Amino acid sequence: MGATVNPAEIFGQNVFNDTVMKERLPKKIYQELKKTIENGAELSPVVAEVVANAMKDWAVEKGATHYSHWFQPMTGITAEKQDAFISAPRPDGKTILEFSGKELIKGEPDASSFPSGGLRATFEARGYTAWDCTSPAFIREDAAGATLCIPTAFCSYTGEALDKKTPLLRSMEALNTQALRILRLFGNTTSKKVTPSVGPEQEYFLVDREKYMKRKDLIFTGRTLFGAMPPKGQELEDHYFGAIRERVGSFMKDVNEELWKLGVSAKTQHNEVAPAQHELAPIYANANIAVDHNQLIMETLKKVAERHGMMCLLHEKPFEGVNGSGKHNNWSIVTDDGINLLDPGVTPHENVQFLLVLVCILKAVDRHADLLRESAADVGNDHRLGANEAPPAIVSVFLGEQLEDVLLQLISTGEATRSIQGGTLRTGVATLPDFVKDATDRNRTSPMAFTGNKFEFRMVGSQDSVAEPNVVMNAIVAEAFSEAADVLEQAADFDMAVHDLIKEYAAEHYRIVFNGNGYSQEWVEEAKRRGLPNIRSMVDAIPALVTDKAVKLYETFGIYTRSELESRAEISYEAYAKAINIEARTMIDMASKHIIPAVVRAVQKLAESMNAVSSACPEADVSVQRELLMETSAYLAETKRALSRLIQKTDQAAAVEEAEQRARTYHDLVVPEMDALRAPVDKLEMIVDKSMWPMPSYGDLIFEV
Repeated sequence: MGATVNPAEIFGQNVFNDTVMKERLPKKIYQELKKTIENGAELSPVVAEVVANAMKDWAVEKGATHYSHWFQPMTGITAEKQDAFISAPRPDGKTILEFSGKELIKGEPDASSFPSGGLRATFEARGYTAWDCTSPAFIREDAAGATLCIPTAFCSYTGEALDKKTPLLRSMEALNTQALRILRLFGNTTSKKVTPSVGPEQEYFLVDREKYMKRKDLIFTGRTLFGAMPPKGQELEDHYFGAIRERVGSFMKDVNEELWKLGVSAKTQHNEVAPAQHELAPIYANANIAVDHNQLIMETLKKVAERHGMMCLLHEKPFEGVNGSGKHNNWSIVTDDGINLLDPGVTPHENVQFLLVLVCILKAVDRHADLLRESAADVGNDHRLGANEAPPAIVSVFLGEQLEDVLLQLISTGEATRSIQGGTLRTGVATLPDFVKDATDRNRTSPMAFTGNKFEFRMVGSQDSVAEPNVVMNAIVAEAFSEAADVLEQAADFDMAVHDLIKEYAAEHYRIVFNGNGYSQEWVEEAKRRGLPNIRSMVDAIPALVTDKAVKLYETFGIYTRSELESRAEISYEAYAKAINIEARTMIDMASKHIIPAVVRAVQKLAESMNAVSSACPEADVSVQRELLMETSAYLAETKRALSRLIQKTDQAAAVEEAEQRARTYHDLVVPEMDALRAPVDKLEMIVDKSMWPMPSYGDLIFEV
């Protein structure tokens, strides 16, 4: 057993946070920096120089030898270039440690080596990283030592966003501006800033590293491309919230301690539905910090897992036949003085400001359901959405009985006069306490569920950055707030105008509200009748980025330009094609070099066994061997035919030059052939002697951690 750690004592110890800044910066410099952080005031070179020197001294005391601008390019993961603090040697051969304000504020990585979707030509190398002072710098400790990591945005030489962070910060500014307009209309003159607050839950799988290294599909693609289900899966529901195994518990302990040191408020941990699946959830933070923290969570999960002889799988569907992994993005809007605009209060029917915010969000989600769907689109998520383990691909909003009843009152009579109350939950056991229950149950099948004082966007894939879904939420709600404020600021009678506007939005966008079973076929048919889009694949979701509607939204609020949106669509098509190409070629490699040779040996062994028995005893019944031989040979022949088709279709798709058409070719032609190759191989795994099968089985992977 390791030593017990007090979270309060280590929390944030590797973060250049407000406490550290107060201690180490002159009072005037600290105040100037806080103005920049809180109000967006420009940071002077003098302040930057002092902050850089203090940050360097603090980092060196923590053992750091290098610093890095830590950024999030459009690969979806983080990137960094590390520089040592040392300066050029002096005449006496010695060196000193230096870190200037210029080095703090600006870095210059090679922009041509990251995805740009046509924003940058290959020969145009210059790109800039710019310090995001609203997300604190931190010390990352690993086998390479300690490194000072400075969260930054990443832009091209001509100013286009080449990353996930820059549009997020732009969207936060847009939401702040429009939300303050709404608050002022209701007489709030004290709140000075409105910020989206985000808490992303992270699901993941753990498998034994030694077994992982024997599976090329896991190594190259993050998921199993072949694999028959074991006799037991998740059907007994015995893993969910079950007792955490010691090996996993030890891993979780180390993960928590590393995250706490980094100021990440890792709070909840538990076993998830599928065997070997787990979840970690933090406490809410400002959206840009939450995005940074989620990247740190994913990196830490992977790093610590290897330390414990395991591998962390973040793919949305690493195992066919058991639940995949998602990431629930909990989103709310909070003022700098602690007001949650999504808190309905005890009697929401009387809370006019909340009702306006609510119907604005309904309007935003209804109008831009396609953008929300696209924000959760990736190759792995195509295996989850709509598969009775994750929300359907149809975007809808769950409000619960209480809020739905309030809206229906407004729509039908024009007045809301009551709010359903939760009542008392009575267990019927004398020794158990009765307690007040919530007025509304929760709905795990809803893509966008209201859960008390926040919206839970449940569609995001487990390996994705949560930046894009939060950009979309911030942008579409800012637009709805702006349009509402335009009406209400011109109203002669505010009370009447806001009442009419709430009723209008509720009636017009009620079609997006659905409280029922999102997994049912009835809902698919009902959604179609309502005119709601059902976008089943990543390839079909990408066009939402470049519609006139999307371009107008983003350009109006300065979040994306048309060229930035077109570049992201191009990158997404390329990412899809590349991912499927890697998966297909991995299947080809595994089937050609490992599976077919193993089955041929198994067939040969069966034939030799049958011949040996017949030779030794001509009267013996060898029908079992013959039947197995014929069945195995038939599946082997099917495997070879499917392999040949997959090779042909993959080569055909790879030859397509235009990005969108190449992605669609992989989706339409290659993916079905991958499924066709997998089918006979998985059947062969159930026939062939386990000792002859060339890779660990599902049972080995998910039950032996």
